[in-house]
Amino acid sequence: MAGHPPWLPAPENSASRLEIPFVTAPILCYVTDRKLLAPAEGGTNTAILETIRKAIAAGVDWVQIREKDMAAGELLTLAQEAVRAGDGERVPRAQKKIMVNDRLDVAIAASASGVHLGRESAPVREVVRWCRKGNAPREFMVGVSCHSVTEARDAESAGASYVIFGPIFDTPSKRAFGEPVGIAQLALACAALKIPVLAIGGIDVRNARECLRAGAAGIAAIRMFQDAQDADKLKRTIESLRGDPGIGSKR
Repeated sequence: MAGHPPWLPAPENSASRLEIPFVTAPILCYVTDRKLLAPAEGGTNTAILETIRKAIAAGVDWVQIREKDMAAGELLTLAQEAVRAGDGERVPRAQKKIMVNDRLDVAIAASASGVHLGRESAPVREVVRWCRKGNAPREFMVGVSCHSVTEARDAESAGASYVIFGPIFDTPSKRAFGEPVGIAQLALACAALKIPVLAIGGIDVRNARECLRAGAAGIAAIRMFQDAQDADKLKRTIESLRGDPGIGSKR
């Protein structure tokens, strides 16, 4: 189809996967990490919830709740409150997507938009198969963290709705996954996949555009969204990313 962007689903939806996000503008995804909040904020559940609310109000599209060591009950409460914030009437865009890292049970119970899987999570194919059996809403998404083009292709083949690819640049939170993969590998992954590819790892306002121009459907970040001094500054950051005329029509 002429003019059909490669990160959008083909017209005939495959029965082998769940919902694929329809992307017309860069997806901005805030990945949470309460332990990185300022010491004065205590890294508490209340503090991370307020940070989520601030990010949503400022205009992020997705929130990935990545609190791996949080007790299940606390995680469920946090996810439920995040979903409520995403559905709030005062949010600039009608619906925000809330993903829960790893915990499919919590994501379903909280009515979240999806679950995000990593290397140590349940197999993507099995999670997708279970969801397709009527155990999750049709629009429920299964995202996957990938660190190579091969992994990204495998995730798409298994039925993933989207992948988060990286680390693109050096960042302390991703050093355990090895050297940064770089912009060239990001471009290859974006060209190889039909599902959305979000870039992650060391991304800030200066290099985010580089990722988007390489073909990424969006960016995922912790510090860029979490470390903003106030809501107005965060909103300006988001508006600056959306305001580049070269972004959002990459092909």
